[in-house]
Amino acid sequence: MTALKSEFLAVTTEAILGRETVSALGLVKGSTVRAKHLGSDIIASLRNLVGGEVREYNQLLAAAREEAYDRMLANARELGADAIVGVRMQTSTIQQAASEVVFYGTAVKLK
Repeated sequence: MTALKSEFLAVTTEAILGRETVSALGLVKGSTVRAKHLGSDIIASLRNLVGGEVREYNQLLAAAREEAYDRMLANARELGADAIVGVRMQTSTIQQAASEVVFYGTAVKLK
């Protein structure tokens, strides 16, 4: 866990139990777009034939989620936030070989 993550509270709820929100600083977000690699795509296609987990895509999306989350935390840090509430994640397909991952929430100051 990076230092930035360990200093921050990021929750899916609208408030943090036991903590008072002093002010809402606004929407924060982080996103990334990742494209499949030709080599990974070939291996994944072979896995589709025999079944099972497609580890190449799993690793790609895990890295994309991590990067988008880190960018959201950095955006909140720039605003001087103590936490992010109402965190959500969305994914979308940009084109057949590329996907976007977005994290967003409300940056807040805590008492």
